[in-house]
Amino acid sequence: MVRPEGELDHDSVGPLRDVLERAVADPPGRLVVDCGGLDFCDSTGLNLLLRAHGAARRAGVPLLLAAPGPVLGRILEITGADEVLDVHPTVEDALAAEAPPPPGAGGDPGAGPGAGPGASGEP
Repeated sequence: MVRPEGELDHDSVGPLRDVLERAVADPPGRLVVDCGGLDFCDSTGLNLLLRAHGAARRAGVPLLLAAPGPVLGRILEITGADEVLDVHPTVEDALAAEAPPPPGAGGDPGAGPGAGPGASGEP
């Protein structure tokens, strides 16, 4: 787990980038970024999170964001990044979350048991 503190912007993104790059190079089972300590995130910080998500996904490691505060939560919502990133309200939720399927695994979330024609009870 990684917990950046304070501001995640052009001037401060380097250390987090280094940690995330090392984590993806020697992947853990999952990579949780605890955002609860962030007071601010600009486009550079958001870009880092999106790039790290892509690199982690290619390495087969789920990257999960946990506990984004109101500022980061709003940025994720406005930009649509909350639809791309795996965001959880708390660290506990992120740690307990089922990992998304790796790329190319063919994991169609709607294809679980009972899915398909007639699954809704309609003929």
